[in-house]
Amino acid sequence: MEYSLYLKIFVGILAIVNPLGAIPVFLSLCGDRTPKESYAVARVTGISVALVLLISAWLGKPLLNFFGIGIPSFRTSGGLLILLMAIAMMHAKQSHAKRSPEEKDADSDKDDVAVVPLAIPLLAGPGAISLVVVEGQHAAHLTDRLLISLCIVAVSAIVWITLLLAEPIGKRLGVTGLNIATRIMGLLLSAIGIQMIAEGLRQLFPGLS
Repeated sequence: MEYSLYLKIFVGILAIVNPLGAIPVFLSLCGDRTPKESYAVARVTGISVALVLLISAWLGKPLLNFFGIGIPSFRTSGGLLILLMAIAMMHAKQSHAKRSPEEKDADSDKDDVAVVPLAIPLLAGPGAISLVVVEGQHAAHLTDRLLISLCIVAVSAIVWITLLLAEPIGKRLGVTGLNIATRIMGLLLSAIGIQMIAEGLRQLFPGLS
């Protein structure tokens, strides 16, 4: 794999995880916690995102084989899911694929919010999992898979740092700034989703090419 592809994978994962978009949710869920407790939530969230995406990247293909799902079909469905999420992001909204209204209402009753709902499904949701599973199939050698894992770890570190600085970032950017960042991420995601759909359909229906 060329190094430009790793940059594409990194940007794609970062865009779909969208740590800036999680800032309002993080602040609302940690509003009554001490700074030390909020830092702990940020740390556990970053680690959880890394674990979920790393497991998906390394074990995604065996799981698909177990259920008899081909990579072209999964690539097409994953691209469609990412495209729907991108459309929601370009309207500065959270996709229900990440967090449904029912889950949002239930979150207020939970004490431990780092893993659920922050890491799963808000950050490492179905779209992010689909993306790393598909990109993991490009890894022809162990080195390629390790570099993809490095991209995942780097994104998870950005999640950790972003949530640690959630309060000053939120104050500096404001609602408008966060919405603009979310729309930019959504635009990138829409292109990634379309490309995944096109590649999946081309593999499913070779006559299209």
